Amino acid sequence: MPKLKLFISFFLILILCITFVLPCFAEETTYVWSSSSTPVNANISEDSTNYTDASNDEINSTTANESETNNNTLNLESASAILIEQSTGQILYEHNCHEALRPASVTKVMSILLIMEALDNGTISLNDTVPCSENAASMGGSQIWLDPRETLTVDEMLKAICVASANDCVVAMAEYLAGSEEAFVQMMNDKAKELGMNDTTFKNCHGLDEDGHVTSSYDISLMSKELLNNHPQITNYTTIWTDSLRDGKSELTNTNKLIRTYKGATGLKTGSTGLALYNLSASATRDNLSLIAVIMKAPSTKVRFEEAQKLLDYGFSNFSFRQFGKKEEVVKSLSVTKGVCSSVDAILLDNAGTIIEKGKDKNIEQNLILENTISAPISAGQKLGEVSFVLDGKTLSTVDIVAKNDVAKINLFTMSKKVIYSWIDLLRS
Repeated sequence: MPKLKLFISFFLILILCITFVLPCFAEETTYVWSSSSTPVNANISEDSTNYTDASNDEINSTTANESETNNNTLNLESASAILIEQSTGQILYEHNCHEALRPASVTKVMSILLIMEALDNGTISLNDTVPCSENAASMGGSQIWLDPRETLTVDEMLKAICVASANDCVVAMAEYLAGSEEAFVQMMNDKAKELGMNDTTFKNCHGLDEDGHVTSSYDISLMSKELLNNHPQITNYTTIWTDSLRDGKSELTNTNKLIRTYKGATGLKTGSTGLALYNLSASATRDNLSLIAVIMKAPSTKVRFEEAQKLLDYGFSNFSFRQFGKKEEVVKSLSVTKGVCSSVDAILLDNAGTIIEKGKDKNIEQNLILENTISAPISAGQKLGEVSFVLDGKTLSTVDIVAKNDVAKINLFTMSKKVIYSWIDLLRS
């Protein structure tokens, strides 16, 4: 019996040596797989709406019908407008979308975004009590008449801001988060720069008219997309039609009437002043397609809602969202040379999908660029290839394929350790 175990130990060492040496001569190749009918993975679902691929925004923004996006074919009365697909940011329609205009209370989309980021990173909680300063109480405009002697929770403040567009509450939250409204406004401008909102300068956190306080419908769509994609729980507030605060003593009614009248509406924010006229960022989801329509400087509140609905109707009538694969879904198992493991799973870095004109989804080709084998060492998240989706020769979107886990390079130490573990297991048997 001892001789048999000794023989098996030597045999294991021999096998490991062969495993270590032979892969050095393995051939590595690259191939391109193109198919108009076969999905990346046979089990890929088409019912996810969380596709996010910021790297493809520039590509995606050119895929809609250019004659529709660059001309006011919908005959909008508003000075500026845009319609985008929420998850990708793809522009489906635009009219003067980079014109710098006064945003009014649509400004609060950025204020709400910063509040939600603070909630998510643990800086604040929904149950925190927020005081009201004399400055916050003196805001005027739309408000819930905060008293400097009272406090509300963050949850109540958010409800008042999202539903009633309360200027006093948003200033109180700004002071609570940053110490002063001025410091909070600096945070807003920093975030705007980070998001690529090049048409925007914020002067306050509420949107009351102030010289130099401007943004564009395009920039509003960017911050609206950021809020909805990364903090979807905000719709728990933006979809409220009526509610109350202070034990029912303060009634709230949503300033966005589309919440009540438009199927699939998820928000988002109205705004109006004497100089800004009537603005709106309206979001809705139907059949796995999420859209954001922004209207600026509409001549009346009626036109504001009618034209936002016209944009959303246009999007839902002409486009659909096609899902090809989910984030972290395995595309292929690759052979690994010179590694402690013989294979590694290649997975999608992000959800794979795109928005396309209805009726054209069957003509999409999928191109997979991936190595047959890869040499260790390999790091989790390391790019191994990519998959792109092409329609009529035009790339709709591209998603990176990455390694699911680390694979260390085999060496004398790891080989010896493996032999020792195998020998110990053998002795225990």
